[in-house]
Amino acid sequence: MDWSKTKSIFIGVFLILNIFLYSQYLNSYSEAQKVGVLGEKTIEPRLKEDNITYVTLPSNIETASYISGKVKNFHSTELPYFTNQNAEIENESKLIVKLNNPIKLKSLGDKESFTEFLHMYVYEGASYALWSVDKEKREAIFFQHVNDRTLFYNVSGFVKIYWNLDEEVYMYEQTMLEKLEELEQQENIFEPIQIIQVLYAENLLKADSRITSMKLGYSTLVQLTQTQVFAPTWEVRVHTKDGEVEEYFVNAVEGKVIDIQLDLKKVDEVDE
Repeated sequence: MDWSKTKSIFIGVFLILNIFLYSQYLNSYSEAQKVGVLGEKTIEPRLKEDNITYVTLPSNIETASYISGKVKNFHSTELPYFTNQNAEIENESKLIVKLNNPIKLKSLGDKESFTEFLHMYVYEGASYALWSVDKEKREAIFFQHVNDRTLFYNVSGFVKIYWNLDEEVYMYEQTMLEKLEELEQQENIFEPIQIIQVLYAENLLKADSRITSMKLGYSTLVQLTQTQVFAPTWEVRVHTKDGEVEEYFVNAVEGKVIDIQLDLKKVDEVDE
């Protein structure tokens, strides 16, 4: 192990992180002022006036830390991880796995059916959580998680499975992050009601909509070739009066709305 090289990489990562956080300080201060204008005492009447409602919000989450991780490189000597599978390695960090005999899913309407498949047939499958199911495309996406919190739309930490017309999984793709560790310092984070205020101030919440879910996870903050740093991030799902589902991500430390479309595009197009 080249300790000198490894040490230099981590020093570089934390230097970049410190510079980035400092540069974001002014932005977060601006966001905090915006939240202050729409204080807790005034946001509720505004929401009521626009008929914007929300479910019971998460509570008792006051601090969170940044985390770091490393992209896992798969090695041919480790394959296959399971019998009945033929695995290929793409760009060192992605597995493309074909099942010699497709595995039947118990039910497309039951999330546990997908989770059960992952736990039984995917390397470190318990490290991923189901994110979305597309029955028309016949594919499902799982994101890696750490400490029961999801790493949102990270192209280096997901599993994508494919099934045929007989509802049998015949292939999946996998990338993975390893050595995921919390940075020592705990950061104060924006409360859920403050996140709603940020979205309202940005005119992202439509009248007659309902916030159906708010969860704390992580989004990519610094991404080097192999090492990445993730920031605590609130994921907010909103159902509009037209029946559409909108999804927003807000940096929990800075209170800043994140444009995660680039990461989303990378995950959606990973099979192309």
